This record gives sequence, C-alpha cells and structure tokens, in this order.
Amino acid sequence: MIITNYIIQMKNSIFITSVCLLFCLTFQPLSAQKNPKNVIFLIGDGMGIAQVYAGMVANGNHLELERCTYSGFSKTYSSNKFTTDSGAGGTALACGVKTKNGMIGMNPDSVAVQSILELASKNNLSTGIVVACAVTHATPASYIAHQINRDMYEEIATDYLKTNIDVFIGGGRKYFEDRTDNRNLTNELKAKNYQIAYTLKDVKAVKIGKLAGLLYDDQNPGIPERGTMLPDATEASINILSNNKKGFFLMVEGSQIDWAAHDNNTQQIIKEMLDFDQTIGKALDFAKKDGNTLVIITADHETGGMTILDGKFGSDMLKAAFTTKSHSGVPVPVFAYGPGAENFSGFMENISFKGKIEKLLKLKK
Repeated sequence: MIITNYIIQMKNSIFITSVCLLFCLTFQPLSAQKNPKNVIFLIGDGMGIAQVYAGMVANGNHLELERCTYSGFSKTYSSNKFTTDSGAGGTALACGVKTKNGMIGMNPDSVAVQSILELASKNNLSTGIVVACAVTHATPASYIAHQINRDMYEEIATDYLKTNIDVFIGGGRKYFEDRTDNRNLTNELKAKNYQIAYTLKDVKAVKIGKLAGLLYDDQNPGIPERGTMLPDATEASINILSNNKKGFFLMVEGSQIDWAAHDNNTQQIIKEMLDFDQTIGKALDFAKKDGNTLVIITADHETGGMTILDGKFGSDMLKAAFTTKSHSGVPVPVFAYGPGAENFSGFMENISFKGKIEKLLKLKK
C-alpha cells in the first residue's frame, strides 16, 4: 500500500510538473518565443529622458513609446571624447564600433566598417532610411557611407550609389543634383531602377520597388512646416519594404529634436518629440499587427543637458533648464517592443545594438 501510494504521488508530481512546464512554454511573452523577421530602428537625435518627458507632459501624460515592453539605457561616449557627436554616435549604433567624433562608418583608424543596414542588404533583406533631415546628414550617413568627415555631403551622397538600399527618404537633393563635380546622381539612381520622388505625395504613390525620396533641397524644415512628412514617409516605407517575404531593416531618425535642444527651445523640442512619437506609433502599429517585427527606439546622444523643473500635464509651457547648447555625455533611454525586445533592457553600450540585431535576424557576414 505504501509503495502504491508513493507511485501515485510520483505520477501526480510528474503530471503537475508537465502541466506547469507546458503552461510556461505556451504563455511566455511573444518576444521570448521567436526571432523577428523585420527590425525598425528609430533614433531620436538628441533625445534624453527630459526630452521624452517633456513630450509626455505636453501630450497629457502619454506617449506612443509607452507601449514598448522593455526599456534600458545606452552609454554614448565616443573613442576619443567623453561626449560624442552624431557622427561617432551614429556609427556606434550602425556599425558596432566606437570611433572618433566626426567620422562616418569607420573605425578610429579610418578603416570602413560594414553597417547593420549593409549586412541586412547582403542577406537579401530589404533596407530603408527615413529621416527628418538631409539623407547625407551624420546619422543616416552612418548606415550607408564610409567617410573621414561627416561634412563630406557630396561624397556621402555618392556612397548611396554604392549600396543596394531599397528606400531612402529625406532632404539633401542638392547633394545629388547640384554638385561641384557636375554629376547628376538622380539620373544614376534612375539607371539603377530607383523611382525618384520630390514630394510626399509622390512618395505615397510608390507601392513597390526602389525609391529615392529627395523632398527638400537641403535640410528638412522643422515642425510645423514639415507637416506629417516623417510619420507618413515611415508608413510608406514600411509598406514598400514589407513586400520582401525575407524581411527588412528600416532606420528612422527624428533628427530635429537635437536641433531644437541646441537652441534650448523647449516648445520646439516638444513639437519635434511629438512628431517623432507619432512616427513611433506608426512603427508599433505595424509591429503589433505583423507579429514578426522588432521595434527599437533610442538616441545617439542627449543634447542641451536638459532638465524639467515644473510643468502642467496637457500644456507645453514647461519650466525647463539647460546646462549647454551642445551635447551632454549622459546615457540615453532605450525602448523596445516585439520579438527579441528583452535583449534591449538594462544598461548597454551603444556599440552593442548592431551585434544584437545581427544575431536576432540571423544575418551571415
């Protein structure tokens, strides 16, 4: 009888253990179950915690990015400076190496380093860039170009012709068409089967294929003059890139949070932050519906040394203080949603993003 009861207890224990294990496997978070097919990487240039919270307060204590399920911090120092610039900061995020301030897509020894976008393209994923600045500016350039100086805009534009990027949208038309070497790069892009768009309406009309959206002669205007360019162009890019069943990598930059912070302009920071957050909402909506998309949000650095002293929810009349009109050296926030999001929590180096994305997308070098 004792042996029989023992056997029954063992069977019950095994059964309960099996049920618990099955429950854990079945109901574990989606992000722990599988790898993403797509990655949307959003960079708020100059966006620190204060910039995020300024937007949140003004928007009635809510932002779209709150939908993210994991958060952390990224350390932003460059190879030669405690406080990075966008060239070194963008290169760290894109290429996974610390480099000197001002350099693009290179290590400190001026050796070109492959970006995550270039690696994704090499693995037959579709790739894209959408920015609220010239496509030749430091952050987008870090994903596509390899130049010793971030101000080499014409050389950076030429680097676009050396890649297989599917979609890029922003400003900087003159660096493609009104060049000192008299080359017209848009004609060369057309020869490579790119559709050229000069307006947001033209961008929205493209549903498939390659697209170069050069919407402004130089830098994009700020909000409100820019309108819904960034969220709308991001949505259009996602629609084009998602035609590839193998997946895609898209980098989106809210470029002018940084510019407003350089001016210590609290109200403009809020406007640019809310525009960026609307764009984040477009990415999260797609990711939620798709189920195979990882969304990552971070910054290349903080700008302004901003802090908030007082405010009222639902109002943009915040009392803010700034310690500089340049960049600061503090860590910046990270938010993530979707399959693999748990890899982007806690403190991390800015050079770790490339390796993590590469592993999650199972990219071969």
